[in-house]
Amino acid sequence: MKHSPEFRSKREEERAALKNTAGYKLWSVMFTLLYPFIAIFTFVFSGIVMFFSGISRVLAYLFGGSHAKH
Repeated sequence: MKHSPEFRSKREEERAALKNTAGYKLWSVMFTLLYPFIAIFTFVFSGIVMFFSGISRVLAYLFGGSHAKH
């Protein structure tokens, strides 16, 4: 079975067909609209994790005895 001449491969033709589905179009629109919120959430959550990681490191330093002389 020969694929269409405008595509280089059968897989490329299959990808083009999938891009015409309603699910792909809906996903593209939703991802475009929600991307700023995803990015902001990721930034804020990373900041929260870094904050608590800093607290954990300070507590581990104070109570872990890693600063004791050998």
